Amino acid sequence: MNAQPTPSAAPAAAPAQRAATPLWRTQLGTYLGLAAVLAGMVGLFSWMSEYFWSVDTFVTIANEIPALAVVAVGMTFVLIIAGIDLSVGSVMALSAATSAAAILQWGWPVPAAAALALATGLVCGTITGAVSVAWRLPSFIVSLGMLEAVRGSAYLVTDSRTQYVGDAISWLAAPMVGGVSVAFLIAAVLVVVAQLVLTRTVFGRSVVGIGTNEEAMRLAGVDPRPVRIIVFAVTGLLAGLAGLMQSARLEAADPNAGSGMELQVIAAVVIGGTSLMGGRGSVVTTAFGVLIIAVLGAGLAQIGASEPSKRIITGCVIVAAVIIDTLRQRRAAA
Repeated sequence: MNAQPTPSAAPAAAPAQRAATPLWRTQLGTYLGLAAVLAGMVGLFSWMSEYFWSVDTFVTIANEIPALAVVAVGMTFVLIIAGIDLSVGSVMALSAATSAAAILQWGWPVPAAAALALATGLVCGTITGAVSVAWRLPSFIVSLGMLEAVRGSAYLVTDSRTQYVGDAISWLAAPMVGGVSVAFLIAAVLVVVAQLVLTRTVFGRSVVGIGTNEEAMRLAGVDPRPVRIIVFAVTGLLAGLAGLMQSARLEAADPNAGSGMELQVIAAVVIGGTSLMGGRGSVVTTAFGVLIIAVLGAGLAQIGASEPSKRIITGCVIVAAVIIDTLRQRRAAA
């Protein structure tokens, strides 16, 4: 007697078919959606302000986003492993402060001072990752403590005063081809390299796997602890680089620099579609999120929106992005 298919066989095939949907098609839809939002914002502000649609506006935006973009690259990896780093803004300030002190007070050459800034960021990120891993503490709490400790260190290094470094590292903010700065070109290269690391390397697959199911990765023979520490360390290193970029643009190291940067970075990454629960994210979509944040800020400034209004609108955009992403994930899982 031939076996008959069970009634549940047909329904079970549907989820399997959905699971077989090529990843590139899902990513392409995300890219097109974010590009459409960005284009819509550009069109709206160009209609509302006759000065928005201009080369000067776009060059200005491009030269203002490198620090945000660089830190957002690191934060993407942190969120993918289901962590968070609230100390990046303070690390930017301390890194810039140490480089300024090295140049102005200790007489160091610029390359050595820049290396010190990067090392400062690397050490701060490594401490955050190591403490959270060693004592199994939430990275939210550890990085919150680091935020305060590092900000206080920035005040001590600068004696609570802005340190003017002049044109010592201004080459980072100097315009190059098309008027964009060296910092912008560095940020663009980092986005490409980070996306390749995330999608084409064993380390990138480990990052995604840890964020998806850490216990499964451990049973598969992958120790998540060094991966977590490396992710936080690299994020600190990138925050140090961002501090240099910001210092070059302002020609000064301000102990208050980077205040609130962590919120902007997280907003850009979340708008780009990276999950706060971990296991899913893309550096390319994060770059779209950075552009959306930058265009929104520039557009609101050009139409004369007040600071409270800008904060309210930006907050609503962030919440809307999270809601849309949640609905999309529920639909995909249904």
